[in-house]
Amino acid sequence: MERVIEKAKFLKGRINPPADKSISHRAIMFASLAKGISRIRNFLWAKDPLSTLNAMRALKVEIETNFEGEILIHGKGLNSLKEPEDVIDCGNSGTTIRLLSGILSGQPFLSILTGDESLRGRPMRRVINPLRMMGADIMARADDNFPPIAIKGSKLRGIDYKLDIASAQVKSAILLAGLFAEGVTTVTEPQKSRDHTERMLKGMGVDIQIKDNTITLNPPERLNPFDIHIPNDFSSAAFFIAAATVVPNSEVLIENVCLNPTRTGFLRVVKEMGAQIETVNLHEQSGEVVGDIICKTTSSLKSVTVKGDIIPVLIDEFPVLCVLATQAEGQTIIRDAKELRVKESDRIKAMATELKKMGADIEELEDGVIVRGPTKLKGSEVYSYKDHRVAMALSVAGLIAEGSTTVQDAHCVDISFPEFYNLLQRLQR
Repeated sequence: MERVIEKAKFLKGRINPPADKSISHRAIMFASLAKGISRIRNFLWAKDPLSTLNAMRALKVEIETNFEGEILIHGKGLNSLKEPEDVIDCGNSGTTIRLLSGILSGQPFLSILTGDESLRGRPMRRVINPLRMMGADIMARADDNFPPIAIKGSKLRGIDYKLDIASAQVKSAILLAGLFAEGVTTVTEPQKSRDHTERMLKGMGVDIQIKDNTITLNPPERLNPFDIHIPNDFSSAAFFIAAATVVPNSEVLIENVCLNPTRTGFLRVVKEMGAQIETVNLHEQSGEVVGDIICKTTSSLKSVTVKGDIIPVLIDEFPVLCVLATQAEGQTIIRDAKELRVKESDRIKAMATELKKMGADIEELEDGVIVRGPTKLKGSEVYSYKDHRVAMALSVAGLIAEGSTTVQDAHCVDISFPEFYNLLQRLQR
């Protein structure tokens, strides 16, 4: 499916972006391991989290929905999962396959995890290696680098592991395996990545100690069930933050957004660029910081250099940050983001290639980009690489480009944000 985006005159109104994808995944998985009934409200009904929900059902977890759209999970404890009758399809979801690898490494049965063409090309060795160190019997295709992944559950032992690259998915896989291990599990990151796993497990009664970038987990006897209202997704909100910043005559209120500081590096960067953004109504909800974001058109943006510790906390916002950089005065440099080459697509190459078609002065680096601006973009036919964040970022670029922009394979936004184009149209009325 293609989407045609016309230059926008303004964006005005208020929106509720979809529920947080990272928290939706974890809520389903962790509730499935708890002892008792957990209630999940404001779940993200999109393809990636549904891959996790269907995976847990394949492991014989009792999951139901009620008339209010809430999810009730009847957890029967840490050791209650059952051997699946078939291969588990994780779809396009790297979170599903990596976190499940940690959980299933400690189960007394065989399981095989696979996914779509994109997921089968994403690296898994960095998850497999630490799990093997814990005693997991786990292997994968192409010298243990790509899915499918086969796991024969084993008796695990805690380890002290230092990550080479900050990754919430790898960290979480190790910590989840640590729930079933004998002894303490410790994970140290070079920079701090998103911490939803630590927050949620601590809320479920797990003894987790955090000091700087080191997390220590003592295996619990049980996980307590919970009642959670999932806040809205900051990474989805980021597209509207960017759009309201660069589309003339715009003012958008984005409501009930997760403002966890390990997720909002993008907010810090765009404020440094001079964007008019205000966060209001801050409060705590289900262990997370939540609030509203007011965004207004900014007449001029300045270039920035983005690298080092901030990269892990804005990794998902890289595509739309590239779009903002095309409108900033000077040279914007983004480095230390090589991780982006192994996401749903090679996001560095994708954004450099497609923005060049639109007239951007953008240079591809091994670990990032250099963008020189400001540049008047022109409408073009661009390709999403079947990557939801690339599709949405290029759609934002289309809002400020002269003429029409056609985004090919735009249906991939359903991975995380099925209502994206509807909300975009509503703000232009």
